[in-house]
Amino acid sequence: MHAFRHGTTTTPTAVVVPPSLALPVIESAFPRQLHPYWPRLQEKTRLWLLEKRLMPADKVEEYADGLCYTDLMAGYYLGAPDDVLQAIADYSAWFFVWDDRHDRYVVHGRPDDWRRLRHRLHTALDAPRHHLHHPDPLVAGFADSVLRLYGFLPRTWNQRFARHFHAVIEAYDREYRNRTEGRIPGVEEYLALRRHTFAHWIWTDLLEPSAGCELPDAVRKNAAYRRAALLSQEFAAWYNDLCSLPKEIAGDEVHNLGISLVTHENLTLEEAVDDVRRRVEECISEFLRVELEALRFADGLDDGTVRGKELSGAVRACVGNMRNWFSSVYWFHHESGRYMVDTWDDRSTPPYVTNEAAGEQ
Repeated sequence: MHAFRHGTTTTPTAVVVPPSLALPVIESAFPRQLHPYWPRLQEKTRLWLLEKRLMPADKVEEYADGLCYTDLMAGYYLGAPDDVLQAIADYSAWFFVWDDRHDRYVVHGRPDDWRRLRHRLHTALDAPRHHLHHPDPLVAGFADSVLRLYGFLPRTWNQRFARHFHAVIEAYDREYRNRTEGRIPGVEEYLALRRHTFAHWIWTDLLEPSAGCELPDAVRKNAAYRRAALLSQEFAAWYNDLCSLPKEIAGDEVHNLGISLVTHENLTLEEAVDDVRRRVEECISEFLRVELEALRFADGLDDGTVRGKELSGAVRACVGNMRNWFSSVYWFHHESGRYMVDTWDDRSTPPYVTNEAAGEQ
């Protein structure tokens, strides 16, 4: 199946979506949008990666744009002020670099380095200003991006974001131990862990500064709003597993829903792929139903007061961006060099990382 990427290049190019990964409902019912700031976003995030020494200069030059990290965020947080979107995009680029460092530490058996990094990230999350000049670029870049994110909403939002990311760091530690021990988690254990390693609640939290409003607990915990948020993230995580399965099998991975299904549910690889695809499709159909409930909830918040109107508009913006996540994630997986395993010289080693750079300088 062929599709055309929309808005991410001046000369659109055909994108081939393999039939096993094609989702016609995404292509028809989830029209792709892109934040108008995107061209500047791409340029500034590329410069930020260089300035913070998060990727070697030659890798930034050759691969940064093709990895499409800024495309992913510019297709998600529509309506965000430019400075908010820039902070989110830089943080997202950092997240991918961190994920690559974590992977190299696993591959090369560096538990002491991982333990130190884990501790430093926990510390920097609570006191980012004190880590802006840390000698490890990954820690300094994290501090910079987090400090900027902390500047948009009240301290209560910052505390919630920190709490959620502390859980992400710990989930990465559990993944590190599973991978180094060759332990493949059971399906339910994996699904629970994946919600943290994919940072479900982080990306959901970031909807709020994009909408310019911290949502009170009673709003965030509304059943329809929370379900819509979870479904958008589950879709992304499971579709990622579907697309990255060849890369992760090549890399001797143990963390993928398909791998857990093969190991613990006695499915063939083909049956596991079908199962993951079914889950992905169910996320889409259920979101379309819950989305309407969440929008009705948003309408009901407008009680004629200024605050009611503000909350109603913010919830509508957040739910609209949950919808945008589906198309952004879908096209990202078919445009980003991160998933083009068949073009790599070594299917177990991404060409956009270097083993020398994936450690402390």
